[in-house]
Amino acid sequence: MREQAILTQLMEGNLPDFLRKLKPVELSRQLKDGRRVTVSIFVMPDYLAVGSDSDFLLIPMTLHTAAQIALRFGFVLPTKKIVDAIFKQSAFHFIPAPLPPGSQMSSTAYYVRHDERIKEQRQTLGKSLDALVSGHKKDVVLTNRLAQTIGRIAIYGWHRLSGVPIQPLSTVHQASYADYSHGIRLVSEIVLMDGKPKSIYSVLQDPDLTDALSDEGTIQAQRLLSSSDAPRSFR
Repeated sequence: MREQAILTQLMEGNLPDFLRKLKPVELSRQLKDGRRVTVSIFVMPDYLAVGSDSDFLLIPMTLHTAAQIALRFGFVLPTKKIVDAIFKQSAFHFIPAPLPPGSQMSSTAYYVRHDERIKEQRQTLGKSLDALVSGHKKDVVLTNRLAQTIGRIAIYGWHRLSGVPIQPLSTVHQASYADYSHGIRLVSEIVLMDGKPKSIYSVLQDPDLTDALSDEGTIQAQRLLSSSDAPRSFR
């Protein structure tokens, strides 16, 4: 099955080398005492893909598959605020290229077709593979809504060049759903706070710090990600 094949390939390390070159993204928060702290996170320059630098496919996947990969390699999914920060600090932006809606949106053929559109834009722009990019997919994100709507996947983003996202935060789909427009951007679970290493989970759970990375208060990110890793059947 497709999801099992995606999981197997990525767990075995079959992903492009450029995705291993994490990019820093800086966010800040003013504390109650007036001090401003800077949190540097480290993100994959693009969405998860299967293949090599010369032949790869940006690959959507279910929340279950994404959670397993993130936890296995020490990553976490982004929050809505992190997605916005990545867009603002990207080296360049793709123009969103939606395909016609319908049942085919979850087909492998649509995955490939959309990937080809993205590659055409990248070739025109002439940017290096390891540059931080955004605007070409909706992000699968972590949000407190997942604790309120068990068994769902949260998506957000697909920003236009104006910075306005096509997709508002949504948990309308089941966690087993994926379509061509979804992307999995992984964020390292180790961040730097004013230059000192810290767990991203501890930042997201700290009422005084979480606003640097979240616009919905504290997030039990590790619990949400781990619960998404519960066994499910593959499609």
